[in-house]
Amino acid sequence: MQSSVEMSPMRTLLTNATLIDCVQPKAVAGAAVLIENGRIREIRTDGGAPAAGGAIEIDLRGAYLMPGLWDVHIHPDYYAVDDMPLADQVTLFGHRLMAALTESGIVGLRCAGSHSYMDVAWKRAFDSGQYIGPRLFASGHFLTTTGGHFLTSGHALECDGPYGFVKAIRDQIKNGVDHIKLNLSGGILGPAWDLHRHSFLLRDELKAAFEICHLREFKVMAHATNPEAVKNAIRLGAHSVEHGYIMDDECIELFLKHDTWYVPTLAISHLTPDQASNDWERRWVKHRNMAHDLCCRADAAADVHHAWFAKALKAGVKMALGSDIRPLKDAALLELGLWVRDGATPWQALVAATRHGAAVCGVGDELGTIEVGKLADLIVVGGNPLEDIQNVRQLKLVLKEGVVVSDKRA
Repeated sequence: MQSSVEMSPMRTLLTNATLIDCVQPKAVAGAAVLIENGRIREIRTDGGAPAAGGAIEIDLRGAYLMPGLWDVHIHPDYYAVDDMPLADQVTLFGHRLMAALTESGIVGLRCAGSHSYMDVAWKRAFDSGQYIGPRLFASGHFLTTTGGHFLTSGHALECDGPYGFVKAIRDQIKNGVDHIKLNLSGGILGPAWDLHRHSFLLRDELKAAFEICHLREFKVMAHATNPEAVKNAIRLGAHSVEHGYIMDDECIELFLKHDTWYVPTLAISHLTPDQASNDWERRWVKHRNMAHDLCCRADAAADVHHAWFAKALKAGVKMALGSDIRPLKDAALLELGLWVRDGATPWQALVAATRHGAAVCGVGDELGTIEVGKLADLIVVGGNPLEDIQNVRQLKLVLKEGVVVSDKRA
């Protein structure tokens, strides 16, 4: 039965903001933004304020209003079931996701592999409104070969032969994933036989895996760490290439020709005791306590990784920010700092972590910038991140669809 009483729209008015909309590379003082029913209704940058009868007004006192951050390459923590029961692992992952939103302003995350479909479970919980969390895009397991990449994580699903990959992908789709994560090659932080210069899939396995994804209209998130793997991924139609530790000039040309996304995950090769360059990085490295041999492998890969990141950036390859590290509340903030350390401007890093993050997840029309009509997933920080990227750490407010979900103002 329809009520005869018309409900008033939910309105929030943000005033006295310094606006970074992630459309234009500037900060505009004296801005006001009206949010109605979760969407941005009006933006004023002329010193005036929208008419907003009945709105909840929040005076930002000159603080910086910007889109929320995105991390488009994440995993849950790695635990064997003997070390932590599955139910506790699923619960911990949910807590980590919620902390990323409320503690660091990470409004969107794309998973690159999780066992037991725990990412699907939490995505459904957040989407249903049972819990307040970030927008989560689920991959389920990542798929690799027998003896493939990062089997020790527990998130891998081993497949062999064309039909082995086809069946696994069909199972993933049946279980509610948003995209398919394929590991085409090895990595830096794995066992001695798991090397990033090695490719793992045979030609007929690659062809079958990509063909079923295209038939079912599922995007492929391709772990590719050497030139052969990168080129195979792009030519076969990957939506995004992850890592790209070693590339060549043809890789860059193919990225541009096919308009493929690149997610460089600098943290994997850059966060070691010998490379940590500030207190945040040093604290993370100390807490991570990574094995010496893995640190040596990361150190050996870092310069080449840096060089190809810089070349891709200069060439205009589409790039989004993904960290591939944990805990999630620290990961994107560390990766932002590494982008700037490796030559990106703060503006380029911010775009990668906002506008491009939403775009690579397929929701760029709704999120990622502050524009009229878009959903109001926003953060407020105390300093200007266009001057110093570390100012994103001065978090004051987090809003999801215009509702304050974290308030750290004094």
